[in-house]
Amino acid sequence: MDTYPSIKTEMPSESVEHVCLLVVEDSKQMRKVLQSMLSEIGVNQVFLAKDGAEALVFLADCDDMIDAVFCDWNMPIMSGVELLRQVRSVDAEMPFIMITGRKDENSVLEAKAAGITGYMTKPFSLNELESKVKAIARLSAVRRDGLL
Repeated sequence: MDTYPSIKTEMPSESVEHVCLLVVEDSKQMRKVLQSMLSEIGVNQVFLAKDGAEALVFLADCDDMIDAVFCDWNMPIMSGVELLRQVRSVDAEMPFIMITGRKDENSVLEAKAAGITGYMTKPFSLNELESKVKAIARLSAVRRDGLL
């Protein structure tokens, strides 16, 4: 009887403690809420930007350390979709999660056309946020291991 070596196939880790996120939100209160929720699910590295312009400056210096961007849609100076387009022009692979109160089909289609990775409508649950972050952790592990 022939025996074959077992092939171990593992899914990339869903561990979120090493995920590094940029949260872009114009509301100071919402930035704090998001930071607190992310901390509660185990994310230790969260950077905050109050608008798209501040996020672009941060990403210009630190793009390589960010695993994903969580961004509000409606912000002064630069909307979330405008920021997404700017990010896509320099990094087509950066996971980008749009956070919004908009639920209409046209808004979703506009964001998809601009290249969002995911979409969360306010209000969202801790479980929904955790699910998005775990997906990012898996994707980051795959990217880090050079499989993408």
